[in-house]
Amino acid sequence: MGKDQKHPRVVSLIASSTEILHALGAGDLQVARSHECDWPPSVKSLPAITRPKFDVHGSSGEIDKRVRSLVEKGLSVYEVDADALEALKPDVILTQDQCQVCAVSLADVERAVCQTVHGDPHIVSLHPHSLTDIYADIGKVADAIGRPAAGAKLIASMQDRLAAIRDKVAALPKKRLVFIEWVDPPMSGGHWMPELIDIAGGVSPFGVTGESSPWITWKEVAAADPDVVVVSPCGYDIETTEREVRPLARYAIWQQLRAVRNHQVFLADGNAYFNRPGPRLVESAEILAEIMHPEACDFGMRGQGYVDYKMIPAGIITKTAS
Repeated sequence: MGKDQKHPRVVSLIASSTEILHALGAGDLQVARSHECDWPPSVKSLPAITRPKFDVHGSSGEIDKRVRSLVEKGLSVYEVDADALEALKPDVILTQDQCQVCAVSLADVERAVCQTVHGDPHIVSLHPHSLTDIYADIGKVADAIGRPAAGAKLIASMQDRLAAIRDKVAALPKKRLVFIEWVDPPMSGGHWMPELIDIAGGVSPFGVTGESSPWITWKEVAAADPDVVVVSPCGYDIETTEREVRPLARYAIWQQLRAVRNHQVFLADGNAYFNRPGPRLVESAEILAEIMHPEACDFGMRGQGYVDYKMIPAGIITKTAS
């Protein structure tokens, strides 16, 4: 850390660590962000010193192909502006080594730091795969900026709120919920998602807590016969998710899902909630609880964090899906 132990200059290069920093009451320490950091809205005024190496526009299938092409060649998906980083002279850099596809990685940051001449910043790499990991990461960020008490307070608050959600639904029948984290090709939620679904009163037929999100098929979704389907692609807001879901209406296997027939399909804001391992995972659990158990839970998240899927008339079913 720099000379001023109380006011380190912090560069946060992942959206979740930016949210953690601000939840700790330390947003004033942040001097730069990644191109994906957008919450709280005030961070958008900070310089963004990362960028993707691929065109981020297009369908989920097109984006998947572009990312796979880079990864298969052993190339990084994102890059850090080393010159901008050096000019900022940060004391602390927050990054992650969980997923090279989701955000700037530890290796990306280390390469950029190696190109700088001045300073020796403290690189804090987060490694979130479960709620326990996320609590540990909050503690790491709090320790790095010299505010361990704020970290302990934030962790306790999150744990208390999640416990309150579990208590609300404890006596209710659990529902089978399939969480779609990517549409084309389909992927289910892993890492912390099975935990959140369990807390909210559900059972996830796919994904294992602490393990990577699994690729699945629509046939497997049909075989799981879920009560509820939540579509919340990584990095997508609700409007973009609506566009991604529309083509599914062409497939008989989708229209025949019990959840679709019973109007139990919901589109959620993955960019704001489920995909970011930080404080707003509590609101993510609230969304799931509202969806599965509306008779017991009303956290005011409908319309804000999720919407009901407006099913296209079944008459256009013409295709099958794998």
